[in-house]
Order: sequence, then C-alpha cells, then structure tokens
Amino acid sequence: MRWALVKVSLAVTAMVVVAFAVPLGLVIKEMASDRAFSNAERQAAAIGPTLSITAERDPLERAVMSTQAGAAGRMAVHVPASGEPGSVPVDIGIRRAATADLATTQRLGRASITDVRGGSALLQPTAIGTGQIAVVEVFVPEGEVSNGVGTAWLVLGGVGIALIIGSVAVADRLGSRMVTPAQRLAGAAHDLGEGRLGARVPEEGPTELRSAAIAFNAMADQVVQLLANERELAADLSHRLRTPLTVLRLNAASLGEGPAAEQTRTAVEQLEREVDTIIRTAREAKPQTVANGPGAGCDASEVVRERMDFWSALAEDEGRKVRVAGVDRPVRIPVARPELAAALDALLGNVFRHTPEGTAFSVDVHNGDDAVIVLVSDAGAGITDPEAAMARGNSGGRDGSTGLGLDIVRRVAESTGGDVRIGSSVLGGTEVRLWLGLGPRQGAQGERRRGHRGTERRRRRGLSRSHSRVGGPDH
Repeated sequence: MRWALVKVSLAVTAMVVVAFAVPLGLVIKEMASDRAFSNAERQAAAIGPTLSITAERDPLERAVMSTQAGAAGRMAVHVPASGEPGSVPVDIGIRRAATADLATTQRLGRASITDVRGGSALLQPTAIGTGQIAVVEVFVPEGEVSNGVGTAWLVLGGVGIALIIGSVAVADRLGSRMVTPAQRLAGAAHDLGEGRLGARVPEEGPTELRSAAIAFNAMADQVVQLLANERELAADLSHRLRTPLTVLRLNAASLGEGPAAEQTRTAVEQLEREVDTIIRTAREAKPQTVANGPGAGCDASEVVRERMDFWSALAEDEGRKVRVAGVDRPVRIPVARPELAAALDALLGNVFRHTPEGTAFSVDVHNGDDAVIVLVSDAGAGITDPEAAMARGNSGGRDGSTGLGLDIVRRVAESTGGDVRIGSSVLGGTEVRLWLGLGPRQGAQGERRRGHRGTERRRRRGLSRSHSRVGGPDH
C-alpha cells in the first residue's frame, strides 16, 4: 500500500511537471528568439536616418561602424544603383543573404528573416532619397537566438525533479502514517492469536486506524479479563472444595489403623494435592471484583449461623471451644449469599487447618450504620507477617497454603468498598476483620477509610469492650 501511494504520486507529479515544463520551455525559446531579432531590428533602424540623407559610401560606413552589430562585422547595407549614367550599387559590410532574398525584400518593401550559414539574417528595407529601396542586413548568430534557453531548460528540469522528489517524499510519509499503524495492528492481532495477551496497539495514526486500535485494545482487555475470570472461577471453586476436604481429612485421621483406613487417608491426601495443584495453577490470575449483581445481598447473621452449624460439629470432634456473637438479629449486607459463605468457609477452614486440635475460636458480627464487621478470632500461634499473608499467592508462613483463601475474603470485602485486616485477637492468636460497607461502593479504599476513620475508631473501642465481656473461660 505504501509503495502504491508512492507510485501514484510519482506518476501524477511527473505528468504535471511535463504538462507545465514543456510549454514553458517552448515559450522561453520563443522569447529568446524574439529578443535576438528585436535587437537586430533596433540595430538596423539606427542606419535609417543616414540612408534617408545620403547614399554615399563613406557616411554609410561610418554609420555602420557606429552600431554594435556593425562594429562586430554582422551588419551590411545594400544600396541599389540610382539609375543615373555611371551610377553603381553600394555594398557595405559582408553580405550573407542570397541575392534573391535581397531582391524579394526590395520588391515587397517589408522586413524578412532568412536562414544563412551560422544563423539567420534580418533584412530590413529602407527608402532612400532617390526613391529606391536599400536593404540593411543584420546577421543574428544561432547562439544568440538560443541564448539562455539551455539554462532555462536546466532550471525547469531541476525544479521538476525537485517537485517529483518532494511529492514522493510526502507520499511516502503519508503512506507510512497509514501503513505503520495498520502493520502494528496486524502484528498485535498475530501476537494475541499466539497467546501473548499483553499485546496492545498504540492509539495513533489516521482517525479510522486510531478507532480500530482502540477497539482492538478494548477487545484484548476483554479477552484478558475473561481468561482471568475463568481462572479465578476455577481457583475459587477448587478452594471451596477444601471445606469438605478438611472434614474428610480430619475424619480419616480418626479411622484408626488398618488397610481400609490407610487407603482412605491416602485417597484424601491425593485429592487434596490435586485441589492444591489447581489452586496454585490459577493463583497468578488477575484479581477481580466479586460479581454481586444489582439487588444481590443476604442476611449475614443467617449465613454465619448456617456455616457455624456445619463447623461446630467438626469443632466438637476436635475439642475446640466455639463462641458466636451478634447473630441474634438480621443483618443485611450487599454480598451474595454464596460469596459470603465461601469467605467464611475460607476463614474457618484456615483455623482448622493451621491451628492444633483443641484451639478455641470465635465469630463475631457487629452491625453499624454504614458497615458490618465480621471478626474471626482464634487462640492459635498467630500470623507473624499479616501483610505477606494478604498478598495473593503467599501463605504467610503456613505450610501447604495457597494464600487464595484470604484473597477470596479480600475480594468479597472490596466488592462493598470495605477491606480486610489481620491482627492479634484477645484470644491470643489471629484475628481477621472483614469490613463490609453498607453505603455506595467506592472506587478507592483510601476514600472509604477517610470517610469512616472516626467510625472505625468507635468500632474498635466497642469491639474491645465486647471482647472484655465475653473473653472469659469459654475461650
């Protein structure tokens, strides 16, 4: 396409140059010829006054030599005989024109131009006192007729070549502006087709190609998002399998000895390894906001009671003391029921997985005007590096953890404009605070934190008083 534009520009410019340069060159040649013969006519006219006075040789010779053409030997004067007895024609200078041409000029009485050796001759008739016609002959060399024409042709040729080169350069530049974005778009599409999902196109060039680049980048972003959603869904579903796997693993440990019990424990371990492999494969997926559609929500108290009924049976088998508070009345939150259940299972599953049997834990729900706080606390050894534990894919020092559980919890909180904090609990172990916002969702957590800083301090004071009241021997 770029070379095609160059060829079109070359052809059009060449035609324009030829259409203008050739006629202009011919006009310049004609002007040079007219200038040479006009100068010859002026030289011939300078002899006219002398011829009208006298036809004698000496005065005429002086008059001829006084002119530029005469001094250069390019002027001749031909005076016919007067017709009187003894009169003879007078010829001054070098005659170059043919006798017949001279006779014709005398007979017709008007100027003419005739070709002679080395150029042309201007024959100018002039009436003399005897009533006859004298002819003034001015020789015009061929070089004077074409004087300056060659230079003019060279200038025209140079200008034409410059115009052609300039038009080709401009066409190449314009073609580059059109072709380069198209090549980038094609290359990015090829890269995307080969699986390089980071391929993007600079949004530049003509309006149409810029629109195509914007559309391609939007499509690529959508493809990346869809793939991330797919991997995220696989990771979340796999992580939810850990809840029944935890129960199976603990139940298998209580089966005692024997081939059947050993096979059961081996199968559970193999299944748990496969689930961990799936989670680790998907853990590099880009985090996304939890999809809670319009109108999505649930009763947090009901979900907590339901999940605690499930986990309490397992806690009783392991000798764990459990306390649940703040679930005696409905608490509506803008989170879908399955998402909140998955977050609670992730937090409680971590308690069972990473604390020894007999470790107490508690779940508290605090309802405020603008937020709901869910606290999951345990009496275990705690987490040495809370920030690392919150990073996706990090285990926080716990062996066998993929780190995806806390990421699920974080995404649920951020979907409402809230957040997740890890700290030390009054039980002596880890406390995970799940903050769920009840107001309009914020794009940045910093804005929400600034708006709720005072409320958060009040929540912390109320939370400390609550723990001081219920944190007795039951823990």
